[in-house]
Amino acid sequence: MKKISFIHSALAALALTFAFTACSSDDDNNDPKPDPETPYHYDLTVSVGNHGGMGQDKQGHLTMSVASLSDPKTTITFVGSGSEITDYTMEAIYKGKYMYQVPVSADRFSKLQFKNNKMEVVQEQKFKDGITFLPRNYTHAWINDNTLVVMASNGDNNKVIYSKLNTDDMTIVKQGELNIEKPSGYTVLTTSGILAYRKSDNKLFYFYYWKTKKRNGVEEPFFHVAVINPKTMEVEQDNTNTECQQMQGSAYGELLQQIVFFDEDDNMYISAFNDVDGKNIGRLLRIKKGEFNVEAGYNAFTNAIGKLLTVQYLGNGKVFAYCGDNAVTPTKANPSIGDIAYYYAIIDIKSKTVTRLAYNGTEIPYSSGSFSQRTVYNSNENKVYFGVNTAAEQTIYIYDVATGAVTKGASLAAGYYFEQIRIVED
Repeated sequence: MKKISFIHSALAALALTFAFTACSSDDDNNDPKPDPETPYHYDLTVSVGNHGGMGQDKQGHLTMSVASLSDPKTTITFVGSGSEITDYTMEAIYKGKYMYQVPVSADRFSKLQFKNNKMEVVQEQKFKDGITFLPRNYTHAWINDNTLVVMASNGDNNKVIYSKLNTDDMTIVKQGELNIEKPSGYTVLTTSGILAYRKSDNKLFYFYYWKTKKRNGVEEPFFHVAVINPKTMEVEQDNTNTECQQMQGSAYGELLQQIVFFDEDDNMYISAFNDVDGKNIGRLLRIKKGEFNVEAGYNAFTNAIGKLLTVQYLGNGKVFAYCGDNAVTPTKANPSIGDIAYYYAIIDIKSKTVTRLAYNGTEIPYSSGSFSQRTVYNSNENKVYFGVNTAAEQTIYIYDVATGAVTKGASLAAGYYFEQIRIVED
């Protein structure tokens, strides 16, 4: 059985002839589009000793670049190869060959490149004039290929702040506070919210909600949809939806998982959930092109049995999803629902059907770990690579979008668990 180390994988990556172009403005929430002219690789982040995700920061994280994930005879090992990133977080914004984030120092914006098994600083910009952000706790959207908007509630969680950056030189183009009103009886904003950009009418959409207090507070019954002019950053509308209480991923934006996508007609979809008898039940909501609030009665995630954690649009109405199952009973070996309660499925937004993925006629086992992006769509190959963490194995499965076939790819060596998979330009 073959094993991959970082050095071997990096050399192999240079030999690849596939690639992807920089994301256009309407692709900011989707995986980059491969192009045959620029080589690419996968950046693979794993946790050590147990699955990661939200609330699992006790595990160390290692990152390495891998040329391919498709060979089932390959076991990927991080011994002597993986790089532990301490000054920066794995929660980052990826675009082209760079990543952008607020580092652990919590005093700047960083433009980074993971290269030769280490994190390299390309450019950094110190915070200015009291507009500051915390690591991991912000949301973002690309207005065009080099304009990035970062947004979150402030330290007191009573205002929404933003910074607009030119990522060519990391200068701050504009920053300030959103002009939103506080509803009566609510004093605390959600940490990050979710931000998305709609190209067809040049509008930013910010999804957020208020609650009565930071810890164990009562949330508003429905979340808000703020429509923003990206040039002036003025809120033009602040609508309240009537379908769901909360958006998925409201604490971490889309740093840990993909929540929002657009279809071919520029309709917007967002993962959200309601509390039903004390359990979170997911929904996939839609805002139609030209509209400014969630469409009443629309839900593509039918017969939900838990949360809808990640969504990636594959085209032609197909969505690759990572979902929760509230019916899974914790055991002594797996005392938390986060240990083993998640499955992969295809959502058809046209027929509103959900099909759990299977391998050789058997449903793929439940996976451990909730918050993180263990899936990547390579549109050049028209395949999705997704990591499954079980007690028996940590394996890459491959979904062929055209045929619906599922095959196995590379596996991780014992003791490592999938955390994130990203497709990155060389």
